[in-house]
Amino acid sequence: MKYVSLDLGSVTCGIAKSDTGFLASPVKTIRFKPDDYDEAIDRIEEYLAEEKPDVIVMGYPLLENDDEGPRAQLSKEVAKVIERETGIPVFLQDERYTTKDSEEFLIGANVSRKKRKKVIDQQAAVRILEYYLNNQRNGKRL
Repeated sequence: MKYVSLDLGSVTCGIAKSDTGFLASPVKTIRFKPDDYDEAIDRIEEYLAEEKPDVIVMGYPLLENDDEGPRAQLSKEVAKVIERETGIPVFLQDERYTTKDSEEFLIGANVSRKKRKKVIDQQAAVRILEYYLNNQRNGKRL
């Protein structure tokens, strides 16, 4: 099974993938005009048409108290559009702490600040996919 994960922000979308269901690797960062999610969806769908994954995992930025804030609602809406337009199932995965974890990982790997800024969204997408795959192996759902 092929998996793709998305870390959707307000101007970027980090993408990671797994062809094995065990290891996730960073792919690319899509940039789009601030809050232009129509453009973001178009660019994401172009990538998905090339990659042809079986499953898409989208980061779901819940609030600390587990409530769904505006960003989580937006992610849910974008996920529905992508699923409807591609026919590929989209699963939401709690993404709290993925950017922080990714930043710490990159710092630990001695990645320069300039380079970290370019790859942080991809690394967060890796974490999102890893969390999802681990939860699937352990029988857990969001």
